[in-house]
Amino acid sequence: MPYSSRSYVNRYIPSNRFPVGLKWLLIANVSIFVFAFILRGSLDTYLIRTFALIPAEVTHPPFAAWRLFTYMFLHGSSIGLILWNMLALWMFGAPLERLWGTPRFLRFYFGCGIISAIAVILFTSIFRGTDTVTVGSSAAVNAILVAYGLMFPDNTVLFGFLIPMKSKYMVMIIAAIVFLQSYLAASGGQGSGIAIATLLLTGLAAGFLWLRGRRLQTQIREPLAAGYKEWKLRRAKRKFEVYLKKQDSNRDRWVH
Repeated sequence: MPYSSRSYVNRYIPSNRFPVGLKWLLIANVSIFVFAFILRGSLDTYLIRTFALIPAEVTHPPFAAWRLFTYMFLHGSSIGLILWNMLALWMFGAPLERLWGTPRFLRFYFGCGIISAIAVILFTSIFRGTDTVTVGSSAAVNAILVAYGLMFPDNTVLFGFLIPMKSKYMVMIIAAIVFLQSYLAASGGQGSGIAIATLLLTGLAAGFLWLRGRRLQTQIREPLAAGYKEWKLRRAKRKFEVYLKKQDSNRDRWVH
């Protein structure tokens, strides 16, 4: 079989139309990283101080709420982090945007990122790490990976660019790796480790609940509703039986 005809190769052949939302996400993230990397020092420090997610800056005046959004475009000086995030975003985000359309895709991406940022603020506030600096699009990208596994569960992908497997199994493996990374990051008990763990795990959870929340709610609610109806029927039946017994006893009292 020719290499180009294999299903897991065709998945990565770009289509004639590059999704516009994904294109501008890649351009924005890479451009900011390149400028910050070239002009290391003052610009990088300014971007971190002004746009990174710092819980204390969001929860205290002047309530810098924009940080819930802008932290996703910063990646510090980690080349490996931005390479992985942008590669995963391109590979798995493009089919999703073509399937959903640009508005829904961007709502999902930024919505999961903002939900993860709020979770970071809550957990770092509990563990007194409100000065922790958090950057990167890892949470939103993790949500994209989960969404791809849910929308295209049987598509074959190359895990690690070497091992072909179905996307649903790839997402399970990545989720297990994220759990391990989160455990190791949080085991130290420091604010930065807790922030990283919360960000990574919430990205996975937010992506899953965003897409399967209603179905999961229905699956939980329907058995509960059915059980409640059955309980009401049994209760009404018992009351009716008690009523009949009382009627029988009253009738026997007047029989001579």
